[in-house]
Amino acid sequence: MPYFSIVIPVYNKEKFVAKTLESVLSQTFADFEIIIINDGSTDQSEAKISAFNDNRIQYFTKKNEGIAVTRNFGIEKATADYICFLDADDFWYSNFLETMHHFISKLPEQKVFASAIEIETKSKLIKAHYSIPNKSDYEIVNFFDASQKECVLWISSVCIHKSIFDKVGAFDTKIKNGEDTELWIRIGLEFPVVFIRKILARYVYDDKSISRNSDYFFESYTFEKYAAEEKKNSRLKKYMDLNRFSAVIKCNLNGDKKTSQEIYAKIDLKNLNSKKRLLLQFPPIILRMLLKFKVFLANIGLGNSVFR
Repeated sequence: MPYFSIVIPVYNKEKFVAKTLESVLSQTFADFEIIIINDGSTDQSEAKISAFNDNRIQYFTKKNEGIAVTRNFGIEKATADYICFLDADDFWYSNFLETMHHFISKLPEQKVFASAIEIETKSKLIKAHYSIPNKSDYEIVNFFDASQKECVLWISSVCIHKSIFDKVGAFDTKIKNGEDTELWIRIGLEFPVVFIRKILARYVYDDKSISRNSDYFFESYTFEKYAAEEKKNSRLKKYMDLNRFSAVIKCNLNGDKKTSQEIYAKIDLKNLNSKKRLLLQFPPIILRMLLKFKVFLANIGLGNSVFR
């Protein structure tokens, strides 16, 4: 049985998937299996994958059913105790698995591990900014406290013991936007996170990626799912209000005033800083100007998202 199972869902990633696979096959820790699931790609993704010949690769193809169903398929096929996910347009540094193995051995009672990431735009590499005190090479953190800026769990930098999915469930297939973050919420309610400060993974900005679309935010179903739990968990409430803030901004940018007002009504404004409270009052024309400026700053490697 391998030490790690690596789940890689693929949908129309012919430009990226070869580099992603190369980053796995060049790992300094080699005891792993790769589970690739082609979710009905219509481009040349399969041809790119077929060029790799390694007995650790298991390749599956199925009709297009979406990312949550596809990742759950990979979890079911995994034989290792520890599961890592890697999106087909991201990649790892060669010591990703070696570092995960080190901390798993060091902290055997822990079940959820994650590393810092960097973001590759068209012109710059940007280090993610976290709301975690810089005290040592790792911290054991509460998910909600640690995710006030960049989310401390990110799909291509996590390593999760398989028993976690027995406890909290897998990806919710009803959710089309933010299905990974919704799983992190369930995990965060039950388990601490070992956050490794070293950057071990890179998010590659893909213009077609749903997570970068202007209409990407939590669906109403996700907010409703945690409505009762929020009332008794102040950490969760603050985290959800940050996501409501992001949703309101994006609704305003898209001219969806009705949804914006519905989400805004559920925010406890004490959970937002003064800058965010001010942004909620700006008309769409001002928000679009700020968004352009934010993108400009990102492209030159400065700043963090003002809409998160």
